[in-house]
Amino acid sequence: MSSQLKVILQYLLIFGFTILLVWFSLRGLQGEGDKWEYLKEAWRDADKGWLMAMAVVAIASHVIRAQRWRMLMEPSGHPSKLSHSFYSLMIGYLVNLVIPRGGEVSRCYNLYKLNKTPVEISFGTVVAERIIDVICLLILILISFVLESKKLFDFIATLPIGTSSENSILFIVLVAVVVILAIALGGYFIIKRNHRIRNFLYKTWAGFKEGLMGIFRLENKGLFIFYSVLIWALYFLMSYTVIMAFEATSVLGWSAVLSLFAIGAIAMAAPLPGGTGSYHVLVPQSLVLLYHVPLADAVAFTFIFHGWQTLIMIIGGAVSLIITSILLRNQNTES
Repeated sequence: MSSQLKVILQYLLIFGFTILLVWFSLRGLQGEGDKWEYLKEAWRDADKGWLMAMAVVAIASHVIRAQRWRMLMEPSGHPSKLSHSFYSLMIGYLVNLVIPRGGEVSRCYNLYKLNKTPVEISFGTVVAERIIDVICLLILILISFVLESKKLFDFIATLPIGTSSENSILFIVLVAVVVILAIALGGYFIIKRNHRIRNFLYKTWAGFKEGLMGIFRLENKGLFIFYSVLIWALYFLMSYTVIMAFEATSVLGWSAVLSLFAIGAIAMAAPLPGGTGSYHVLVPQSLVLLYHVPLADAVAFTFIFHGWQTLIMIIGGAVSLIITSILLRNQNTES
C-alpha cells in the first residue's frame, strides 16, 4: 500500500469517526423536532453580548500566546515580529481544523516564510509550549477535582473505560510494545545505512533541541510564567462568557465553569479536527450528569459554543492567510 493511500485512509478514518461522534451527540435532540431548527432557535435566544465578549477574549488569548512564542525564540537568535508570530499561530489553528495537529508544523513553516526562522528551531519552541500547556492543564484539572471531586468522579464512572478484562488490557499493551520496538529497530537500521538521512536527522535534532532548550535561557522567566497563567485564565474566561450567554447554563457557579472547562480542554486535546466530535460528546454528558442541565439544552449549548469558537478561528486564520500572502508578495517584489 502506497504512503499516499495510507495517509488518505487515515484522514478518512479520522473524519468518519468525527462525523459518528457528532451524529451521536445530535441524538440528544430527539423529540425536539427539526434538530437544526432547534439549534438555530438556541442561537437566536443566546445573549450575543456575552458571545462577542468571548470573541474579544479569544483574540486576546491568541495575541498573548503569539507573544509568549516570540519570547521562546529570542534566545535562539531568531527573534520575530509579534505580527508574524500571530499570523502564523492563527494559520496553524486554521490548519488544525482540517488536519489534526498539522497546525503545529504549518505555523512553523509559515513563520519561516515570513521571518526565515528555521522550522526545526521554531518547532522545538512549539514542543516547549505544549509541555507548559500540559502542565497548566493538569493543574486546572487538579483544582477542578479538589472543588468538584464527587461530581467529577461520578462522571468518570459513567465513561466506558475499565470494562475490559485484565488479560485483554495486557494483550493490547504487549502488542503495542512489540509494534513500537519493531518500528524503532526498522528505523535504526535505515538510519544507520543511509548517510544522508542520518545527517538530516542530526541537523534537525540540533535545531529542535536549540528551540526546546530556549525556555531555560529566557531572560525574564517570570514574564513567561505570567503569560502562561494569563493564557489559561483567558481560556477559562472564554468558557465563562459563553456559559453566561445561555439561560440553561447561566445559573451554574464558578466551580462548575472550571469543571466544564477542564473536561472541554481534555476533549479538545483529542486527535480530531479542532476537537470536533469528542467535544460534542463529553461536554453535553458532563452538563447533564454533573449539573442536571436538560440534554437538549446541553447539546445546543455545546454545538453553539464549539461552532462560535471555530468560526473565530476560521475568520482569524483566513485573514492571517491573506495578510501573509500580501506580505510575502511584497517581500518578493522588493528583493
